[in-house]
Formats: sequence, structure tokens, C-alpha cells
Amino acid sequence: MKKRKWSIAAMIAAIMMFMLAACNNSPSSNNANGGNNSGGGGGETGTVNIGYSGPLSGPAAYYGQRTLNGLKMAAEEINNSGGFEVKGKKYKVNLVPLDDKYLPNETAANAKRLVQEHHTPIIFTPHSGGVMALQVFNQTDNFIIAAYTSEPKITQTGNKLTVRIPPRYDGYIPTFTDYAMKRFGKKLAALPTATQYGKDWTEKLLPYWEKQGGKVVYKSSIDFTKDTDFFTIVTNALKEKPDVLFIGGPSEPTAKVAKQARELGFKGGFIIMDQAKLDEMKRVTGSYDMLEGSIGVMPLVESDEPAVPDFVKNYRAKFNEDPGSEAAYNYLALYAFVEAMKAAGTVDDPQAIREHMNDGLKNIPAEKKVYNVPSIGDDGGFESEIVVAAVENGKIVPIELKQ
Repeated sequence: MKKRKWSIAAMIAAIMMFMLAACNNSPSSNNANGGNNSGGGGGETGTVNIGYSGPLSGPAAYYGQRTLNGLKMAAEEINNSGGFEVKGKKYKVNLVPLDDKYLPNETAANAKRLVQEHHTPIIFTPHSGGVMALQVFNQTDNFIIAAYTSEPKITQTGNKLTVRIPPRYDGYIPTFTDYAMKRFGKKLAALPTATQYGKDWTEKLLPYWEKQGGKVVYKSSIDFTKDTDFFTIVTNALKEKPDVLFIGGPSEPTAKVAKQARELGFKGGFIIMDQAKLDEMKRVTGSYDMLEGSIGVMPLVESDEPAVPDFVKNYRAKFNEDPGSEAAYNYLALYAFVEAMKAAGTVDDPQAIREHMNDGLKNIPAEKKVYNVPSIGDDGGFESEIVVAAVENGKIVPIELKQ
């Protein structure tokens, strides 16, 4: 009997030891300091989990997948080169992507899961609603929001653990307005996305348009999570005979709005919010002909940055399509965060990583700099150059910024 009791006790002890070993070797642990996994000997490679919450299903899935593609490409390159070293220890990047369907409440739920289950020091999200939902608790839960949104508000909250990746959208408004008014006229109809980002864009653009002597003849919005046929709303807007349509949101549904307007006889121009990309819209319309007179963000494939040709070539080989700015900016951002970890000497202290973001941007290898981002501002926004383009005679042409 004693022997049997001893056997059961030994069995339980063995199981507990096995479970403890499994936990210590779990890929969801980010180990930078202390314990047997700290830098130095042993030759072991650690894992840094990086979170992503974005739309991977629904009408914005095309947009969400391309932001994730940029991260995947950077992570794969970093890992294939042997990873990166922090305090003598090698690490590799493990992306943990979750679908939030473009819904801020889902973004928040995903972030809680990413932090609690995967210990992610950084979570990427590509929409302002999601970013704002995370800003409610990211500082207390101690993770950096890598925000792929041009919404200025997210860096005006004083949140010390938010990094805005693309340029602020309000920098586009003077140039977009000047170009559209001079080429087409002063009557504007607004049909942007119904998201918070779309509302904020509208609140900035429309007063500026009127201040320059323009008139807003129609104002509404489109909920791309629900609406798939835009005939009625576009028809109502065109009844007011606008010279310019203000549209935007994810590229694919935005292109469908433009196409619907052309099919209904609209001959004017389009002001296109920076989330939608001209080259991606062309995939839906079939050519730039339907987008004649559009002004928006310069397509990445037209960029003259030295690192772009190789990036485009490698992206095409991996994903069988041209990359947009959302892929390129997130690619660049992941490299910046890795370099910031190296400079900070930690992979699991978000505050230290954030404090070394300028070092991170400075130390990105030249061949990876698909955008020129020399620094991060005190507000947490990447300070990069705004590059604008328009469609003229079926071709993309650069437009000089209006100061």
C-alpha cells in the first residue's frame, strides 16, 4: 500500500514538473531580463510576441490584410536573418494576428487577450476607432499601441504609449482642396466612411472647403460594414450637382462608390481620404479612367525612395500583388520597434521601448527605409513627408503641397 501511495505521489510530481517545463518553454513568453533565459550563454533563441488586431473579414478585410502583410514580411526577413540581439540574447518575432472586423469593441477584447495570453508589449491596429478603444487601458495594461491611422486626435490625448505611424491627415486638406476647386469647381458633396475616422476627416475638410469660398451641397456617410449597394446615396448626392465628391474609407468599397458615381454620369473630381489608395482602387475600377481628376496619396509603387524597388519586388513575389502604403508603413514600423528594443536593451518593457523610438528610426537599415521617417515627435507621431498625387489623363502625377 505504501509503495502504491509513493507511486501515485511520484506520478503527480512528474506531471507537475512536465507542466512547469511546458509553461517555461511557452512561445507566449517574452523573456528579456532575469532568470535562466536572460542574455548571454546557452545559445537559446527567445521569442517576442507582437500583437495585431485589425479587420481580416468583412468589407475592410482587404485593407486589414495588407497592413498585416507588411508586418509579416518584416517579421519573416528579421527571423530569416537570424533574429535580433538584445543584451547578448537572440530573439525572433512571432506575430499574433486577431480579426476585429473593424469594430472597436472587438479591438479592445482582442487586446486584452493578446496581453493576457501572449504577453505582447506592442499591439498594431489599423483604424482610429480601435486605437481609441485601446487608449482607455493600454497604459494601465502596459502595452504600446502601434497605430496605423492618420487621425490627429490619437496623439493629442497625452497617451505615452501610443505611436502613430502614418502622417496626420489634416496635412492633406489644403492641397486636396486647392487642386479640386481649381480643376473642377466649388460645390462639394461629402460621402465618406461612417467610422469615427471618417467623421473627423469630414469635420476638418468641410469647414476648410467653405473657408476657401466653396459650398457643401450634400453631406452624408456610408457604413461600409453594412452597405454594399451605393446607388441610392450616390444618386441623392448627384441630384445636388456637385463639382467634387469627397469619398473614402478602405480602398475596395471606396472604389465602388467612385465607379457607381461615374456610371450615374458624374463628370467631376474626387477628393479621396488617405485610407483609400489610388492604385488599389484601380484594381476595382479596371483602369484610372474612372478615377480621372482624383487627388489622394501617392501610390507607393510610384515612389522614388531608394529602398522601394526591392520592397515592391519582394512583396510581389510573396503576395502576388503590388504593395500599398499601409503594407510599407507597417513593414517600416516593425523594423523601427525591433531597433528600439535593441537600443533599449529590453523586449518586454514598453515604456523603455517607446523612449528609444528615435533610436529605432535612426537605426533602421538603409535598404529597409521604404519611407523617410527621420524622427518621432513629442506627441508620438512619426514625422514623415506627405506625398500627394492626382490622376490626370489616365496617369498618376505628383502634386506639389500647398503650404
